Amino acid sequence: MTGLRVAFLGPHGTFCEQALRTLTPAVLDDALGDPEPALLPIPSTTAALDAVRAGDADAACVPVENSVEGGVPATMDGLVETPPLVIVREILLPVRFSVLVRQGTAAADVGSVASHPHGEAQTRRWIAEHLPAAEVRLTSSTAAAAAQVAAGEVDAAVCAPVAAAHHGLVELASGVHDTGDAVTRFVLVRPPGAPGLPAPTGADRTSLAATTVNHPGALLAVLTEIAVRGVDLTRIESRPLKDRRGEYWFFLDGTGHVAEPAMGEALAALRRRCTDVRFLGSYPRATVAGEVGTGAGPGPGQTVKDYTESAAWLAALRDGSGA
Repeated sequence: MTGLRVAFLGPHGTFCEQALRTLTPAVLDDALGDPEPALLPIPSTTAALDAVRAGDADAACVPVENSVEGGVPATMDGLVETPPLVIVREILLPVRFSVLVRQGTAAADVGSVASHPHGEAQTRRWIAEHLPAAEVRLTSSTAAAAAQVAAGEVDAAVCAPVAAAHHGLVELASGVHDTGDAVTRFVLVRPPGAPGLPAPTGADRTSLAATTVNHPGALLAVLTEIAVRGVDLTRIESRPLKDRRGEYWFFLDGTGHVAEPAMGEALAALRRRCTDVRFLGSYPRATVAGEVGTGAGPGPGQTVKDYTESAAWLAALRDGSGA
């Protein structure tokens, strides 16, 4: 299959585009069936996901979580809409911000500065200290902020350094983030189906969203189904259901792949217990360069071999060939 289109949070010059361009042709071919898809900048995360559902794009790359600010609400809400989408890859991108201005602009000239809400949150202290008189304006993306500077609508943008080349701007300052080791997690999503889910690698992550009845211990019961199967829960976050006050989607990430017995059993158990479960994908876990994994691995009775042998033992009991 060739000629696929991948939407991303645009315009050109966003961290999202930077993350997408870190994927090699081999990875894109494995995930999408096309090593060199066309890249389509889309004004918002919601619009990028909508483009896939409408058939205007074959996949989308969107931010889902930041290590400083947490989950990206628009992405989380979009992932549980219908028709379903599944995550086929994740990308972890260290985030480094610059302040871009038009040629000849000095710090004293900056009366307004624009950025995406997550960008503003990660540079808030720097802006307060170095541009204390500047009005802060929020935009749909960091690159959109750079475009506003180029158009003369604001004086400065907090954004990715690469946006300078796209918009003819210069750096007033670099490395302006308050937390130097901030990382944003992006996901590549597409409709379920061909070319199928990524195969298990032994170092995978599964994402899902679930809702449950509102009574004491309901969430504990959900988490217990995951824990007793030795699945390492790496993230849990909630978002309100838009049409039912007081009820929530719980977004869960855990180590393992849906094709593996432990994760498969956990998902089946949640399907029995929860009012709704959305499988959001199983895909290879990404790492940041130099990062060392700290997972303890499955405990006694929780390896794939343990699950396979116990299933064979139960089958023998049922058909009368074992004891």
